[in-house]
Amino acid sequence: MNYEIIKSDSDKKWAELTNGSIPWIRISDAMCCGSSLGSDEIIDNLKKYSAENKIQINISRVGCHGICYAGTIIDVLFNGNPRIFWGYINPKNVIKTINSYIQNGEILKDNLLGSYGDELIKGVPDFSELPGIKYQKRIALKNSGNIAFDDIFQYIANDGFSGLNKALHSMKSDEVISEVKNSGLRGRGGAAFPTGVKWSFMANSKGKKYILCNCEEGDPGAFNDKGILESDPFTLIEGMIIAGYATGSTNGFVFIRHGHEGPIVRTEQAIKQAYNNGLLGENILESGFSFDIEVSLTGDSYVAGEETALMESIEGKSSKPRSRPPFPAAYGVWGKPSTINNVKSLSYVAEIIRNGSDWFKSTGTESSSGTAIVCLSGNIVNPGMYEVEMGVSLGDVIEKLGGGIPDGRKLKMLQTGGPLGGVLGSDSLKVKIDFDEMAKAGAILGSGGIIVVDDRTCAVDLTKSLVAFCQYESCGKCFPCRLGMTHLLEIVEKISRGEGQIEDLSLMNKIGKNMQAGSLCGHGQLGYNPISSALKHFQNDFEKCMSGDCPTGSCKERKIVFPINTRPNAWQVKVGM
Repeated sequence: MNYEIIKSDSDKKWAELTNGSIPWIRISDAMCCGSSLGSDEIIDNLKKYSAENKIQINISRVGCHGICYAGTIIDVLFNGNPRIFWGYINPKNVIKTINSYIQNGEILKDNLLGSYGDELIKGVPDFSELPGIKYQKRIALKNSGNIAFDDIFQYIANDGFSGLNKALHSMKSDEVISEVKNSGLRGRGGAAFPTGVKWSFMANSKGKKYILCNCEEGDPGAFNDKGILESDPFTLIEGMIIAGYATGSTNGFVFIRHGHEGPIVRTEQAIKQAYNNGLLGENILESGFSFDIEVSLTGDSYVAGEETALMESIEGKSSKPRSRPPFPAAYGVWGKPSTINNVKSLSYVAEIIRNGSDWFKSTGTESSSGTAIVCLSGNIVNPGMYEVEMGVSLGDVIEKLGGGIPDGRKLKMLQTGGPLGGVLGSDSLKVKIDFDEMAKAGAILGSGGIIVVDDRTCAVDLTKSLVAFCQYESCGKCFPCRLGMTHLLEIVEKISRGEGQIEDLSLMNKIGKNMQAGSLCGHGQLGYNPISSALKHFQNDFEKCMSGDCPTGSCKERKIVFPINTRPNAWQVKVGM
């Protein structure tokens, strides 16, 4: 089947939804702002209401709008009016909200977020002017919240798979790689390596090759990879097929952590629909190119997200990093050339091919083009998953999108890029979300998590939690990481108890350098980052804690049980550290 036929059918289905007289209700059903807040019960209540009142309504489960703090969000498109959005919807208030509008034409002001469309409604706020919406720049998440994540025709009606169609019928494989190179797209999984360059390493290899997608995502505070797969898995599938065509690959695997049911089920459903409509499998869109994708589950381990550990896991081995060289582009899964990208990286590809590299480069900064998907959590008024233009300052993200610090508290720290990232002080708000600028500031963007910490927490206390996580999640394969993380945790715990000495700071630095030089993967190589960055901004906190005078008291007040990993032996628990 060719693309024009599928697109025509999809446009007709979309027109029936958007232009018909039947109310179309969309319910946010991502984990961060829907399914964890009772969206299933909300939908059940709507279906029951429809049956009991003999009212026909169309119901679609959609993804995250970014403003997770307002979940569950519903919107109604009805009778030629703009979309009307309500937030904070629950199973108890949903029927009153919906019935008032579709039966009586009354827009309830309770929990009203606004309207969105070509024309505004008098007395109803403009949804697009909400700070959490206004300051977003959506590319990878452009469909999130707008289309049903389980309906491939809604995706196609909104130009889905048009980038793939263009690549297959109008471009050679090397032209696709050049376009991605020219776009300046850099990996969004942490390393920020140029995506097109990575693809080129494998392009000239012969025989069976693989495209791998990493959605292991074990970082505390990061949920954007899962958010994409829960909101719009088709955009990832399209990007993977384009990557397969560009590199001459035949198969793709999406690695998702075991137990993350939302991303797993929705990705598998999307893959099945793609096969059923000739967008996966043999002779895709009558182009002669064939490509297959399947989901592979990883173990419940942070290090399982390291690229070679993922390859080990699919081969049935323990998820531990390989020594390199050889590198995956030469020797990957089952010894075949393999290229692995993050979910976010691949989710930009279709739009880059559809609109061109210059279009993508026009957004962002010279060294970091495009957007970043930021997961904002912690001591913040409006937590959420926001897609923002590269070059936006951390201060704008915290104040404009996040709404600032609640309860009149002051910002003290930002923890960015996951547990292996950095700790920044409140004087870093002018730092821009840019790979290179954040690195100069002593932090990384990583997978996009930003945890906001107010003035009630000591830097030693926060650092101790980060190091404890990293120590427990060490796979234990290489001793610089296994022993180094354990020693770092012991020293930080000693400092938090008021038993540290000034010499401990230089000792930790020595351990950190040894880990960086001798560890197999980024877990050990970056394991000292939380401490080094915290010392850069908050050495005073460390010195006060050494004397038993914690500046906030949180080191003494928080009694946390830290599991101590002594892999490959047993594990034990230290209480009250």
